[in-house]
Amino acid sequence: MKQYIIIGNGVAAAGCIEGIRSVDKDGKITVISEEKHPVYCRPLISYYLEGKTDTKKMNYRGEDFYTANGCDIIYGKKAVKIDKAAKKIELDDKSKLPYTSVCVAVGSSPFVPPMEGLESVEKKFGFMTLDDTLALEKAVTKNSRVLIVGAGLIGLKCAEGLHGRAASIVVADLADRVLSSILDKDCAAYMQKCLEENGIEFLLSDSVKKFDKNKAYMQSGKEVNFDVLVLAVGVRANVALIKDAGGEVNRGIIVDEKLRTSIEDIYAAGDCTEGEDISLGAKRVLALMPNAYMQGHAAGVNMAGGEELFDKGIPMNSIGFFGLHCMTAGTAYTSEQGGCTYEEKFDSGIKRLFTKGGLLTGFMIIGGSERAGIYTAMIRERTPLDSVNFEMLRKAATSAAFGKEARKEKFAMPH
Repeated sequence: MKQYIIIGNGVAAAGCIEGIRSVDKDGKITVISEEKHPVYCRPLISYYLEGKTDTKKMNYRGEDFYTANGCDIIYGKKAVKIDKAAKKIELDDKSKLPYTSVCVAVGSSPFVPPMEGLESVEKKFGFMTLDDTLALEKAVTKNSRVLIVGAGLIGLKCAEGLHGRAASIVVADLADRVLSSILDKDCAAYMQKCLEENGIEFLLSDSVKKFDKNKAYMQSGKEVNFDVLVLAVGVRANVALIKDAGGEVNRGIIVDEKLRTSIEDIYAAGDCTEGEDISLGAKRVLALMPNAYMQGHAAGVNMAGGEELFDKGIPMNSIGFFGLHCMTAGTAYTSEQGGCTYEEKFDSGIKRLFTKGGLLTGFMIIGGSERAGIYTAMIRERTPLDSVNFEMLRKAATSAAFGKEARKEKFAMPH
């Protein structure tokens, strides 16, 4: 009987369990979970703060998920070493588990740069896990002044979650715009305006020089008084297990299209990995939930002796703040990089499509109600622009822009 070990208990792990069971109904599956919760949807932690969901509704799978799939789950333990020679995983309690194959699905961790005086701040929190959220919820009152360091996805979702729970919220970031990793300056301005209209204050192109208990001294000379600090500067993929075992890592764990690492019988999936981004033509970390599940499922199938590829990975985001929705995917090539940008502005937002080499490579859509799935599929499938009516597609994501045969094949439409 095969012995499968999954290190981590997020969405990638759930995908891996279901991938294994689609091929092997009998092998032993052991899940090592550092957190003490069943698999849950991390993006929902801000909705929990808003009171729009509860811990039960946040669960990614039903209560019987592990038992129904014949899994043993070890809560509150951490894998600290892969002994590839003995084919054993060592845990932080010194116990060792034998394996036939392993999937490392350990996600990422908050990156906190050195900040003078940070140790003097009593109430400081991250915003990555359910436990972070529960702790933050206890600390914040109606009179709290909250300082969030980081205007990326994590920091802004935290700001939205705390809206109405705190007296004031200030978000600081060294970047000159919000969501700088996924939006250009013009698109970011729409999101920032919406957040500001809901009382969120911003200190951009600025960073904390020093903390002194409940006061932050900024590089610009400004001073910010606060009661609660949230650190959302960024994240780093957890690569140590593979690196220490002699495996290939970069910013993430290097995997191939079957999710194999450079170590025999060791696979990896989710936010800790670095795989091929077909819109970029290079490897990068693709840290988002749909990719994590698909990677995990493919890893599980391949671990169990089946065949499944994850070879159409692209970065994607679908988020909203206070009712203003934002969708992005792929790579935004500028004119300096040989790309072209097609833009449409409307009352509530903006749409930008990015092309290069006769292909749609990315998009940013703020507001509107586009069927962006068509654009996403074109990027994934590398659909040549000269095979569609791109003039029509620029105005609206419609299947009518595809030829008759393509519509039959892609959309099961006879006309």
